[in-house]
Amino acid sequence: MKTIHRLRLKVAKWPYPVISVMAAISAFGTYTSMYAFRKAFAAGTFAGQQYFHVDYKVWLVIAQVIGYTLSKFYGIKFISELKHDQRAKSIFGLIGFSWLALLLFAIVPAPYNIVCLFLNGFPLGMIWGLVFSYLEGRKSTEFMAAVLSSVSLIFASGFVKTIGRSLMSSFHVSEFFMPFLTGALFVVPLVLFVFFLELMPEPTPEDVRLRTKRLPMNADERRRFLQRFLPGILLTLVIYILLTVMRDVRDNFEVEIWAGLGNKDNTIYTKIDTFISIIVLVAMSSLILIRKNIRAFSIIHLMIITGCLCIVIGTVLFNSGIIGVLPWMTMAGLGLYLGYIPYNAIFFERMIASFKYKSNIGFIIYLADSIGYLGSVAVLLVKELGRPAISWTQFFKEGVMVVGSVGAVFATLSLIYFLQSARKSNRSEEPKGELVINPA
Repeated sequence: MKTIHRLRLKVAKWPYPVISVMAAISAFGTYTSMYAFRKAFAAGTFAGQQYFHVDYKVWLVIAQVIGYTLSKFYGIKFISELKHDQRAKSIFGLIGFSWLALLLFAIVPAPYNIVCLFLNGFPLGMIWGLVFSYLEGRKSTEFMAAVLSSVSLIFASGFVKTIGRSLMSSFHVSEFFMPFLTGALFVVPLVLFVFFLELMPEPTPEDVRLRTKRLPMNADERRRFLQRFLPGILLTLVIYILLTVMRDVRDNFEVEIWAGLGNKDNTIYTKIDTFISIIVLVAMSSLILIRKNIRAFSIIHLMIITGCLCIVIGTVLFNSGIIGVLPWMTMAGLGLYLGYIPYNAIFFERMIASFKYKSNIGFIIYLADSIGYLGSVAVLLVKELGRPAISWTQFFKEGVMVVGSVGAVFATLSLIYFLQSARKSNRSEEPKGELVINPA
C-alpha cells in the first residue's frame, strides 16, 4: 500500500488530461476483463437440452441474472458505504470467486451446474460500482464514463462472445469449459488494469467545486435522497427497467437472434457493436464540453429520447421492408445503448451535480440496476412459460417496439419534472437539507 501511495502522489502531478485518459483506459480494461467471466457462456447455444420444458440456456441465463440481481440489491448498501481503500481487494476477491464458479460449471454435470451460474453472477454484480467509484465526481467524468460504458458495455460483450466462439470452433473447446478458459485469458490484464486504477488520485478541489463532493451514504441519507427526487426517480426506473430487459435479451441471446435472421458470421457481433460503441462514445464524451450541469442533464435526456425513437423508427422501417436486417439490428442496438448507457454513467452524475446534493452515484445506480434485472428475470420467465413457441428474434422485435415507445414518453416526462424541480430550487430562498440553490 505504501508503494501504491507513493506512485499515486507522483501521478497526481501529471497533467489532468493524461490522468483522465489513464483512468478511462484502466476502467475500460477492468470492466472488459470482468465481462470475460460473466458473458462468455452466452457464446454457447447448448442446443437440444431442456428441463421442465424450459431451454437449458434460458435456465443458465435466469440463474446468472438472479445472482446478478440479488447482488445489485446487496450493492445498494455495500457500494454506497464502501471505503476507497477496499476497492481493489474487493474487485479481485469477487471476480476470483466468479471464476471458481465457472470451473465448477465445467465439472458439475447438467442440470446441477445451473446453480454455478448463480454463484458466478452474484459477485460480478458489484464490479460496476467498484470501478465507477474511481471515476465519479470529476470534471472529466463524462469522458471517462464514455470510455467505460460505451466501449466496455457494448464492445466487450461482442468481443468476449467472439473469443468464446473462436475457442469452440478453432480449438474445439466444449461449451462447458469455454467460459472458464475465456476468463483465464483475462486474468493478467485484469490485475494490470486494476493496478493502474489504484494510481488514480483523489478528485481535485476544482472537481469538487464543479461536481460536488462524493461521500458514503448511510440508510437515512439514502431515504432522504429518494424522498427529494421520488417522481423523477420513478419515471427513470420505468425506462431503465425496459432498457435493461431488452438490452439483456440482446446480450444473452444475440447468437440466437442473428441465427433467426439468417446470419452465420461469427464476427458480426464485434463489427456492429464496435460501430455502436464509437457513436455512443462520441455522443457521451462530447458532454464534457458542457460545464453547466442542468444543461448537460437536459441534453442527456434528449439523448435517451433519441435512442428510443431510433429503435421505433428502425423497427417500423424493417417491418415495412424498407431496410434490411443489418441496418435494423444496428439501429435497434444503437437506440438501446443510447438510452441504456447514460443511466449507467452520466445521468446520475449530472443529476447530483445539477442539484449540488452530497451523495454518490453507486447508491442510485444499484437501486436502478436491482429493479432492472429483477424485471429481466420476470420477462425471461414470462417468455419461456407464457410464450415458449415464440422465437428470440420475434420476441426481440416485439420487445424493442414497446421499449422505444414507452421510453420516449417517460423520458420526456422525466425531463419536464427535473427542469421544473430545478426552477423551484432556484426560486427557493431557504433550501432544505443539503440541497443548494444554483442548479449550475
